[in-house]
Amino acid sequence: MTKEQFKSCFDQWFDELRSYITYRCCDADLATDIVQEAFVKIWEKGIEYQEGQTKGLLYKIANELWISQYRKTQSEKKYKLSFLFKKQQNETEEQLYYEELKTKYEEALARLPDKRRAVFLMSRMEELTYAEIAERLEISVKAVEKRMNLALQELREALNYGK
Repeated sequence: MTKEQFKSCFDQWFDELRSYITYRCCDADLATDIVQEAFVKIWEKGIEYQEGQTKGLLYKIANELWISQYRKTQSEKKYKLSFLFKKQQNETEEQLYYEELKTKYEEALARLPDKRRAVFLMSRMEELTYAEIAERLEISVKAVEKRMNLALQELREALNYGK
């Protein structure tokens, strides 16, 4: 096919073919892309120009490109839906796990002796140093360290027993 024949073919059938594919896919931009790709395939294959056969071949190529695109889109939608479902399922599981862990933590914290709980909360919630806690409670830094160590040990044991 010569350049002149290709240009003539393109000018003659592009709008008609694009209208047909737009009717099939309901997306003018996608239809334009598909029809352009069909013309590129005709040009690349170097098919000899024969008016009726070339037009039929263009319709066939464009239609097959549309079907291929449709299948690809459906496959993507199916994958995205399954991914969203799995993600929602995982988020629900994570939320349940978080709630369970939070409950265990609160129960374990409540079971701590008052002196250990006070040291732990001052350290973690108020972000005080051991020296500041010792000063506030009027005890030695070593006593704060020991209480904190025992509190952490009890909390670890309480939170790991279910695993």
